[in-house]
Amino acid sequence: MLVAVIVAVLAAVIVIVAVAAALAVRAQKSSPSVGKAKGVSELSTVGVGTSPFERRSRAKSAREGEVTVSNSESGAASKKPSDELGVRFAALGAAAVAIFGALSAKLWSMQIMGSAEYAAAAEKNLYTTVKTPAPRGCIYDTNGEALVVNRPSQTVVADAEVADNRDVVRRLSTVLGLPVNVVLQRIKDSSAGAQSLRVVGEDVRLRDVAFIAEHADAFPGVTVEERSQREYPYGALAAHVLGYTSAATPEALENQPEGREVLGIDMIGSAGVEATYDAYLSGEHGESQVMVDASGRRISVMSDIKDSKGNDLYLTIDAKAQYVADKALAKLIAPSGGVIGTGKGSKGAVVALDVTDGAVLVMASFPTFDLANFTGAIPDALWKKYGEDEAYAPLNNNVVSGQFMAASTFKAFTSLAGLEYGFATEGSKWDCTGRWDGFGTGDVQRCWKRDGHGTLDLHGGIVNSCDTVFYEIGKAFYDHGPNGTGEISETALQEYIGQFGFGEKTGIDLGGEAVGVIPTPAWKQEVFRNRPAEASFRGGDYTNMIIGQGDVLVTPLQIACAYAGVATGRIMRPHVLKEVRNGEGETVVTYQPEVERTPEVSESHLSYVRDALHGMVQESHSVAPLFEELHIDAAGKSGTGEKQDQNDTAWFVAYAPYNDPKYVVACVIEQGGGGSDVAAPVVAEVMGALMDSAAGVSNVKIERVAGSPGESVPIANDSGGRED
Repeated sequence: MLVAVIVAVLAAVIVIVAVAAALAVRAQKSSPSVGKAKGVSELSTVGVGTSPFERRSRAKSAREGEVTVSNSESGAASKKPSDELGVRFAALGAAAVAIFGALSAKLWSMQIMGSAEYAAAAEKNLYTTVKTPAPRGCIYDTNGEALVVNRPSQTVVADAEVADNRDVVRRLSTVLGLPVNVVLQRIKDSSAGAQSLRVVGEDVRLRDVAFIAEHADAFPGVTVEERSQREYPYGALAAHVLGYTSAATPEALENQPEGREVLGIDMIGSAGVEATYDAYLSGEHGESQVMVDASGRRISVMSDIKDSKGNDLYLTIDAKAQYVADKALAKLIAPSGGVIGTGKGSKGAVVALDVTDGAVLVMASFPTFDLANFTGAIPDALWKKYGEDEAYAPLNNNVVSGQFMAASTFKAFTSLAGLEYGFATEGSKWDCTGRWDGFGTGDVQRCWKRDGHGTLDLHGGIVNSCDTVFYEIGKAFYDHGPNGTGEISETALQEYIGQFGFGEKTGIDLGGEAVGVIPTPAWKQEVFRNRPAEASFRGGDYTNMIIGQGDVLVTPLQIACAYAGVATGRIMRPHVLKEVRNGEGETVVTYQPEVERTPEVSESHLSYVRDALHGMVQESHSVAPLFEELHIDAAGKSGTGEKQDQNDTAWFVAYAPYNDPKYVVACVIEQGGGGSDVAAPVVAEVMGALMDSAAGVSNVKIERVAGSPGESVPIANDSGGRED
């Protein structure tokens, strides 16, 4: 910089001197010479009005070099040319002083005042910081069982200038088994930074690593680093809870998530707890101070700071009970090679909660996927297959995102609503003949038991899941609403049910949660706005909704939380995080349980319904033996949802122990059949696994769970009619 300034000053001086010299020469040439009349504008009285003698005398004088100037020019002639030249030199001098002053001031500011700034800029141009990815934290179950770990991965990286060496590119292509254009594209990818090493291959075979190392001269600018990759010891176990990672997207780079710095070299959480707790799991980047040349090429590494692994997550999931649930769903729905349709149902879900603090102990969804396929680029063929209807959406978490008709599991809440409004009492009696036409329209609704249950009270209606009992309660809500006596609002039933969280998110710490549907007059008006004749909310809408049919949709997680509310009188916010530990094993974050809602329900009404739910399990010929064999005293409810042209949807939900509730387990099998026959055995098995694990007597050996192949065969229609 100093040399450039000095050269500029000298150049300015030379230019000024040259200009001054040129002006001087020009001025000298323009002044009059002795003996010459050139340049004189006018000669006075030459040859005009003079005698011959005078003319001869003047002519002689002219020959001798004398010139006589007229009187009118005498003042101008007295001004010397040197005076004008002096003025010009003075102007040039002033300009020179101004230029020298400006250059001197600039030189002073650059060399003295701004020396530190320019030195820093020079340093910045000479050195640059290159960051490297950090290993993510591991994920464990509630008992410390590793669910997600890191494994070393041999990674081939290259300097950016390797792209200019076609021979090296071709050699890398041959050794790594990649097309030349792919290798070249990866080396030219500067998304991680201009000076960052470019990843050419991951999980490279050891023999290929050895070949590159032995022939280093043939691979200038190419090195092998040991980085980390996600590994899942149990395959698809709890896949939807754990989630997966993916390369940083342009959106993530532009909109940096809170709590971490995302670079192009990073993997970020895309689903499950990998996404929710990405900021905890991501570590601190490694940093290298690199010397570069004028073109930005790496010359050498001056300093190196090692990366720091992210925090470890401990979840509320019980891996042993989770394994039991995952295996039970696979065995039930797709027993033959994971092909859906070879068993019962098309898809399903199981969720278990600790009712005392909302901890999610089990969250199983089927079909599922092998997390190992999502550690890098997802195979195109698998991704395409998973997107087909025949695959039944393996990536969808049916526990939080799946929406199913609630069926008779809903009766626990609608019976409480009937008790609250006085449309049902402990002494109420109804007669079930199997057919019901309470509105007298001729549009007969049937009970699932075609020949009827006879005379029942509300307790018997819940135990036997009698539809007629609940049709009567639904009709009472309609008759006392705006279309009847007007004693209650048109949404009184929906608002009461809403206290248990239906129609809203539970607030779980996982993404993609659905809210389901609790139909209201306003909802129906919106849905059928183009069909006004079908948009009015009629009595049949109440009688369908009261038994969990019609337009009612819920998630398995909503059902589990709501039954926890029946069991304890309050609903805790469900969560999968237990705690976060740093690299030294110290707990830095502990999840604090939170009461999500407390339904305003009479304790006497709760006791009545609890007793009926207990009776349902104890008195059912198909359910009672399941829990008796495991010595579990449980309360619960079955459900069988009907949908035209499909097999029934099977439901079962139970909580235990009855007198001191600790666990609630819910299971749904779409197109599975009857709830008591299909879903109840899964609930009992998972409940038993939870209790054994808590008692420390579990003999479950966790093995690898297979992901769905994305295949199915037509599901046989074998529904024999509802039985509960």
